[in-house]
Amino acid sequence: MAIGDGHGLPLAVHVASASPHEVTLVDATLAARFLQALPDRLIGDKAYDSDRLDHHLATEYDIELIAPHRPHRRTRTQDRRPLRRYRRRWKIERLFAWFHNFRRVVTRWERYSDNFLGMVHLASAVILLRHL
Repeated sequence: MAIGDGHGLPLAVHVASASPHEVTLVDATLAARFLQALPDRLIGDKAYDSDRLDHHLATEYDIELIAPHRPHRRTRTQDRRPLRRYRRRWKIERLFAWFHNFRRVVTRWERYSDNFLGMVHLASAVILLRHL
C-alpha cells in the first residue's frame, strides 16, 4: 500500500500480505506516513467505495474519501464534482511504475517483511531525492 501526494511522490508506504482487503489496511498505511501532516483527501479506486471507510476517515482523520461507486450500488453518496479529481489517479500509478525501477521491490526476495519494507523505504528515499 502506498499514499502519494499531488505530484506522485510517496507520502506513506506499508507492507502487508496479499490476503487482507485494501480497505482494512488504510489505517496502518496512514500511521506509517513519512510526514506529520495528514492529507486532506484520499483518492482510491472502486475497491475503496465503502460507507464505513468514508465515515471512519471523516470522523477519525478529517479526510475526504473520493472513490467512484461500484456499478450495482443503489444509493449514490458522491456527486460528480469530487469525482473529477479521480482523473488524477494516474499519478499514483506512476509512483508504482517508479517503484518497478527497483529490482528488490518488484519481486519480494526477502523472507521477512521488515527487510522488504526497508527496501521499499530505500526506494522511496531514492525517488524523493531524484525529484528535489
